[in-house]
Amino acid sequence: MDQIFEESVEFHDTQGIQELFGPQGINLSIIHAGTGARIENRGGLVTLAGPDKSKLKLAKACLVQLYRLILSGYKIVPQDVEAALRILEGDSQADLKKVFKKEVFIVSNKKTIVPKSATQRQYLNAIKTRDLVFGVGPAGTGKTYLAVAVAVSCLTQKMVKRIILTRPAVEAGEKLGFLPGDMMEKVNPYLRPLYDALHDMLDFRRVQEMLETGIIEVAPLAFMRGRTLNDSFIILDEAQNTTPEQMKMFLTRMGLGSKAVVTGDVTQVDLPGTSISGLIQSVKVLQGVEGIEFVHFNQKDVIRHSLVGRIVHAYDQYDQARHKGKAEGGRLKTED
Repeated sequence: MDQIFEESVEFHDTQGIQELFGPQGINLSIIHAGTGARIENRGGLVTLAGPDKSKLKLAKACLVQLYRLILSGYKIVPQDVEAALRILEGDSQADLKKVFKKEVFIVSNKKTIVPKSATQRQYLNAIKTRDLVFGVGPAGTGKTYLAVAVAVSCLTQKMVKRIILTRPAVEAGEKLGFLPGDMMEKVNPYLRPLYDALHDMLDFRRVQEMLETGIIEVAPLAFMRGRTLNDSFIILDEAQNTTPEQMKMFLTRMGLGSKAVVTGDVTQVDLPGTSISGLIQSVKVLQGVEGIEFVHFNQKDVIRHSLVGRIVHAYDQYDQARHKGKAEGGRLKTED
């Protein structure tokens, strides 16, 4: 039978304890799911128990630091608890107060953002300091959302004159051809996530005004050909679905005073047949080029519902097992 370890910590502020635990104890449930620790509270004395001593210490550290954060005036939400676990698991000496309060990134009057992982922090710093940044990793890690946030911040501070958001429409042939409307109406469903991010940062009316005046442009990648984009913040989303020719075309659109961010997931290529992904190729070709930074995310950086991270991990394991099976099958045929 596994040995059970225990840790305890006492909290004294009643309101602080309520905020720490969350509605119906949701924050405790998140910590339990992330560490396996059983958590009991009796009059502010919290006891944690479980078979993994390191996970138990992680749970305790998370509770203690979040409690201090609450007492300092910060209002935590369940996503903050998930982020706290990820941060402390990666760096047990991390100071959550510094991460959550001193690293607040003001996007606009409507939105402020706090990096929820070390990788997000690296990514934000890279975008601020480099003219070209690649954010590569799975869905839900905040690659596109954070890029749009920095773009909006740069626009409101008049560091750039316009924002250009683009995506490749990989199904711009037969499937889109059956949809009603002109070309823009056909590809708008593919651009919807970019609009969603914008509306989360700015008031709806302001977004519409900027779209109408061209201060913000959301368009399929094909519309970028032949242009030179000066004083712009340019974001290429879903870049894994570009061809090498499209990627080169996009990267050479940068003009004076412009920044560009390229985001994508190299495990989710939807290009037909044996087509090479422009994103995968660019990671190899541009590695080490001065002025360019690559930031790689993984499933630990997923900041959507906690289940998303587990789904991504499950699919990664499945793909690895499938590829291993194919490789072993190939060796058996060769040996035969």
